[in-house]
Amino acid sequence: MGSAAELAAAVLMMLGFPCLMLAALVPSVPAFAAAAAVTYLADHYLHRRGSYLINRLGKVRAGLSIRFLIRQLLLVLLLARLSLADNLISYGAIACFIAFFGLQAPHGALTTLIRNRRRMPVATRNIDLASRIRIPDAPPRGLLHRSSEKMLHLDLAAVAGVLAAAYTEHPVIGFAGIGVTMVLAVGYVLALVPLVRGRRIPPNAEKVLAAVDDWLAEYRPETVLYFSGSRDSAYQVNMWLETMEQLGSRPLVVLRERVILSNLAPTTVPVLCVPGGVHLMNMDLSSVRVALYAANVGKNIHLLRVPTMKHVFIGHGDSDKLASVNPFSKVYDEVWTAGRAGRDRYAIADVGVRDDDIVEVGRPQLAPIRTGVPAGPGRCPTVLYAPTWEGWDDNPGNTSILLAGENIVRTLVTADPPVRVLYKPHPFTGTRSAQAKAAHRRITALVEQSAAARAGDARFTADAAAQTAAKAELARIEARIAELTGTADRGDEAEASRDGVVDVAKHTEVARLRAEWDDAYWRSFPAWEHRVITGAQPRLYDCFNVSDAMVSDISSVVSDFIASGKPYAVTDSAELGAEEFKRQNTAVRAAVILSNDATELGGLLAAVRDPAGDALADDRGELKRYLLGPDEPTSREQFDAAVAALAGKAETRNAGQESRIVVGGPDVEPADALPAQRTGSVGDTDSVGAG
Repeated sequence: MGSAAELAAAVLMMLGFPCLMLAALVPSVPAFAAAAAVTYLADHYLHRRGSYLINRLGKVRAGLSIRFLIRQLLLVLLLARLSLADNLISYGAIACFIAFFGLQAPHGALTTLIRNRRRMPVATRNIDLASRIRIPDAPPRGLLHRSSEKMLHLDLAAVAGVLAAAYTEHPVIGFAGIGVTMVLAVGYVLALVPLVRGRRIPPNAEKVLAAVDDWLAEYRPETVLYFSGSRDSAYQVNMWLETMEQLGSRPLVVLRERVILSNLAPTTVPVLCVPGGVHLMNMDLSSVRVALYAANVGKNIHLLRVPTMKHVFIGHGDSDKLASVNPFSKVYDEVWTAGRAGRDRYAIADVGVRDDDIVEVGRPQLAPIRTGVPAGPGRCPTVLYAPTWEGWDDNPGNTSILLAGENIVRTLVTADPPVRVLYKPHPFTGTRSAQAKAAHRRITALVEQSAAARAGDARFTADAAAQTAAKAELARIEARIAELTGTADRGDEAEASRDGVVDVAKHTEVARLRAEWDDAYWRSFPAWEHRVITGAQPRLYDCFNVSDAMVSDISSVVSDFIASGKPYAVTDSAELGAEEFKRQNTAVRAAVILSNDATELGGLLAAVRDPAGDALADDRGELKRYLLGPDEPTSREQFDAAVAALAGKAETRNAGQESRIVVGGPDVEPADALPAQRTGSVGDTDSVGAG
């Protein structure tokens, strides 16, 4: 249900309809009015919350329209039980409800038609379409947002009026309510009519696509980041946006699903969302030399078929998972991995990817992670506990929270000499397992209780004035970020495409302010205070940078933390044994391996307190180079160089094809060497077609 409030609203709504029937049969106008009010309010609340129950009711033929119809029929039943069946108010109510539901059809048709006509074949960000085609403002949000719910709720005046008439025996009140409902319903339908045509509709698909091609010819993108996936996979493309912004060549992001565009992080890179496969294949991308793919999906074929560019699989993480050596990867010209470990995985898996086609480019996303111990004389060392979530099955190796979490945290908060504990659980923790949720709550309570006890300990002092100043700075920064980012609605997709050109100055200022926010956050409480950290801020990498060591589970968190070079521990919750655990998981080969009782934490704490006696320091350095590549040149420089080298290969290939055409080699036609040009088809389809 999502929350206790949603559950309560759902229960009230489900109980409200039987109560309506009972009140109609008794009959009791006050009881009926009370039950009707409950169902109206609960229904409205659940719709605003987007509750799962609302979606499921529609699947079992108990959708919104049916619920309103049942309430109106029960009102007619109430009138009959009150011996008002032959009264004019009863006839008026029946006529009103029939006409009211008759208006639902034109209302639904108009709203659907408006949305369809305003939906362009492509959606964009940071692309100047406004100077090339006319894109009108979106219709008023009040008319189209949750339009079905708004239309149906217009019956409230009629229902209230008829109930008042039945209770007071003054039919004029009922007819007044009926009149209000009908006037509002007819007015709503008439208000939609002008929005269906004329200057309120964007140009047709041909003109929009021509404008996009005109922009492409002017911008001439050289490197494309291509992505297709579900809403939940948006993070896979978001992690590459900063890297694309820093490329030496002209970048372009191509998305295939509108839902990904709506979940895309802010960026200065031009973004082109092309849902239709035919539209994409007919698009002029002749200037592109390198295409980067973050996921292996079927829609990749729509760009893979273009021979004038080189295609590269860059993935969305580096780990020992089977997905990291997908056999599909052999369709690309090259596969880029972070370090030698990725190359070795493909060799061991033997899935058809040639070693010559693998290029090690590092992990540009890890650039924000700083190496070395945080500065500060006499500071209390910080240990980050960042467990992953329980996963989709009950494998005990998924997370340490269930079996080891409390032991880990208890050992850390009672350590002597003391250390500070930062507990940052995975956002999904407890979403599937009640046991994991309960363990998370116990760990949170343990951290908070220990923090409260430490605050009353005379050994720990705090600079109250400095913390107050830091909190004031936080408030100022948050207010400025809110002012810059804004919460104003940008209308529909067409209007967002027209106005979605980022203000680079604001984008840069927001990035600077977020860095300042992070600095102020850590100064807003004592450096020895235990902390539970949830939510998007501070980010995981920010926690890495203020920590001296980390405890975690098998996940990408461990691979990322290795970039810091700091000591870390990983819990063998499945009790495989240290040697087998290391054999199966490359990332733990330089870790302190913890059993579920966490007795081995002493080794990690010893390395934190005395770096000179850190026995695993050399192993971590070697593992870091193996997993992530060398520190010099930087991964961003390696990535940029790999893009430039592959672009050169594409140019060489294309020059060779052109020379063959000029010489007139055997069986060579221009169409064999060039990608398809625009055809007359403008259908929004994902079919590959010929070619």
